[in-house]
Amino acid sequence: MGLFNALFGKSTNNVAEYIEKGAIILDVRTKSEYQGGHIKNAKHIPLQELGNRINEIKKLNKPVIAYCASGMRSGSASSMLKSNGVDAINGGGISSLQRKLG
Repeated sequence: MGLFNALFGKSTNNVAEYIEKGAIILDVRTKSEYQGGHIKNAKHIPLQELGNRINEIKKLNKPVIAYCASGMRSGSASSMLKSNGVDAINGGGISSLQRKLG
């Protein structure tokens, strides 16, 4: 399990560290998924729009914890953000991230 966490950045410690650093929580699911329920105070930018809205995130000048339904889209989002100079991690799926956030 440790290798999986190292590769995919899903360790609880990373989430806690990022929260301590004042990270924003980014929901990259679709509008309908977001409207069906989301993590309180999460910023919503669907993955399909993220490439065009990177500057919105960069202007916030904060680390990012991205999440989606399963962790796949948030993995793509965190990679995209990192390649654009944003400190980001994949928070995984909404259920697991909610558990990590307590």
